[in-house]
Amino acid sequence: MSDIIQLLPDSVANQIAAGEVVQRPASAVKELIENSVDAGAGKIQLIVKDAGKSLIQIIDDGCGMSVTDARMCFERHATSKIRKAEDLFAIRTMGFRGEAMASIAAIAQVELKSRRHEDELGTLICIEGSEVIKQEPVLCPAGTSISIKNLFYNTPARRNFLKANPVELRHMIDEFQRVALAHSDIHFTFHHEGNELFHLPKASLKQRIVHLLGSSYNQKLVPLEEDTSIIKLKGFIGKPEFARKTRGEQFFFVNNRFVKDPYLNHAVLTAYDELLPDDSYPLYVLFIDIDPSKIDINVHPTKTEIKYQDEKAIYAIIRSAVKRSLGQYNITPTLDFNQETGFSQMISHKAPEDIVPPQISFNPDFNPFSSERKSDRSSSYASSFGESPRDVTKNWGSLYEIVDTVKHEQQKIDLGITPEEQEIINKSDRQFFQLHTRFIISPIKTGFMLIDQQAAHERILYERFLQQLETHQGASQQSLFPQTVNLNPVDFELVKELLPDIQALGFLVREFGKNTFVVEGIPADISSNVSEVEMLEHLIEGFKNNFTLLKLDKRDNLARTLARNAALKTGTRLSQEEMNNLIDQLFACETPNISLLGKPVIIKYSLEELIQKFEK
Repeated sequence: MSDIIQLLPDSVANQIAAGEVVQRPASAVKELIENSVDAGAGKIQLIVKDAGKSLIQIIDDGCGMSVTDARMCFERHATSKIRKAEDLFAIRTMGFRGEAMASIAAIAQVELKSRRHEDELGTLICIEGSEVIKQEPVLCPAGTSISIKNLFYNTPARRNFLKANPVELRHMIDEFQRVALAHSDIHFTFHHEGNELFHLPKASLKQRIVHLLGSSYNQKLVPLEEDTSIIKLKGFIGKPEFARKTRGEQFFFVNNRFVKDPYLNHAVLTAYDELLPDDSYPLYVLFIDIDPSKIDINVHPTKTEIKYQDEKAIYAIIRSAVKRSLGQYNITPTLDFNQETGFSQMISHKAPEDIVPPQISFNPDFNPFSSERKSDRSSSYASSFGESPRDVTKNWGSLYEIVDTVKHEQQKIDLGITPEEQEIINKSDRQFFQLHTRFIISPIKTGFMLIDQQAAHERILYERFLQQLETHQGASQQSLFPQTVNLNPVDFELVKELLPDIQALGFLVREFGKNTFVVEGIPADISSNVSEVEMLEHLIEGFKNNFTLLKLDKRDNLARTLARNAALKTGTRLSQEEMNNLIDQLFACETPNISLLGKPVIIKYSLEELIQKFEK
């Protein structure tokens, strides 16, 4: 039997490695930008077409590469960051594995132009599928320019798994934001399809956060700084009132490297105990500076996971530092026992002779029970409507006649209720009872039904919004004064993607400049106390949260999110007519007995059950 184990060709090995390092266009963007940062660049430009599928270009003014280095950088495990294994525990650079360039070159058409500042000519190298097509001297600016064209052109299975362009673009914006936040001393620009998405000059950390996330964040930030023998911690945390329903604006950096660490995230959340509801998450941008020998970043190819020697101490430092900042800037209630302010407002700076005691004037002849005054008041009230007092209450009985003539013809869904019981439900004189402004009690012949009013309304709105998304016939109520809403770039791209469906629901929304929309109307089915801007922001947050947790279809997600935001909440007091309409609309739904969370909306109790309870 012949030998069957063979050494894979370098091109195949590089394609396999690319599956771990380059999962999507955003992965290539991350690796290339980090290489530019390690090269000491002061200005980095990112140019993207077709969400990175056709072109990703990075241009920097860093140190550049010699002819040998330019050719060597495409070899596997070729790096300038480390020389021996011990260097892994002294890493301050972003990259160190030496796999990114080789992996990218294996699955794309790559063109590299690089020149050192002391050289007169640079180097041009063209590679396709790990094969060098061209290498020659070229005239180019100092620094490095790398163009990646037709990503995954030779691995069609991986290319087919890529998402739509708006989704891939949002992933690239996420990676770009993380590097830009960590290096506010570098000038970044980001162009997509000829449009400038970001222009970030050198700035302080707070200015960089505001430039990236929006001008409204200027008032949301609380500074934080803590210097200990274990770590140095600095950055900003968000005020509790600006917390959101998703975790999208939470950034941890260890030695300027973005990391994902649920343990440290829990330390921040516990510091907000009793300041935030359970389903809200605060904003934070925190930087940890720690001795590289006390951490291990060689855990995962994406380098977003880190192991620490003393996790518990770091946890305690972060938690106490966040609590201290919240208290220091009067975010949390504090007690000052050194000053008594209870009588400070009672001290007057006027002279005693200038103080005038308060005086009370009243009419001793006033009689609130005087019939003459009552008639005057009622006549003035009625005259404001052009009616006499007798006309106001003349036909009051007709209101009840109208209610009695209403016929409930909507079909009831079978919930185990017999036709005899439904006859009682259909009677116009039926009475409903609201329990603790949360449940509705509806009597039936064999007992009663208990209905969760919020879950019922969510189900009604959900099915209505789904139908509107299918027919594109959502009614709108136009706002008296249109409002503008400024979003961060990720949310802006998300709304652009969802805009046709949002408009189908009844929102009158149009694009208005960079990262800005104008809201001119909302769905007519919604009666909410929140503003149009808050309603749109809640819709975006809920959509992202549902997509993360439930992986829902886009339209189903939108209908579900808007229904949950627009439904009447527990604690809302309903009239008999409102309860009547709610139950009629509920029974007209396709699945009235199941809530959007999969829990029951209606529970039926029989008289037999009640009798057994009392007989016991």
